[in-house]
Amino acid sequence: MMNIRRGAGAYARVGVESAVMSADPHQLIVMLFDGAQAAINSARLHMEDGNRAAKGAAISKAIDIVNNGLAAALDHERGGDIAANLGQLYDYIARLLLQANLRDDIAKLDQAASLLDDIGSGWRELRHSSAELAGGA
Repeated sequence: MMNIRRGAGAYARVGVESAVMSADPHQLIVMLFDGAQAAINSARLHMEDGNRAAKGAAISKAIDIVNNGLAAALDHERGGDIAANLGQLYDYIARLLLQANLRDDIAKLDQAASLLDDIGSGWRELRHSSAELAGGA
């Protein structure tokens, strides 16, 4: 059974790596939002099950994605106030996640997930609108 899981994990990693290699910048940002949401969902399940180590690892992964993925991708020179505001929001989300981890607070996890969902929806809509404009729709 362990070999099947290992093989499935390797197959999934190749799929993710292929998707990342072929993605444009907008797709990469959307993938970061998806990854953060998946980590938060995992943390929620582990929190409910009382698995503190796995919960902590999942929240750490979500914080890493927010800080070293989403926040690091901001272009403060060209992004102006929007980039600054997003940077502050990402910092707030990371603090919510940290508090959720320290206090086993599902409400803080849900608040972080909701904020990420709102921002991610904006990125998805931007991508959809850009595709329509490029296609002449």
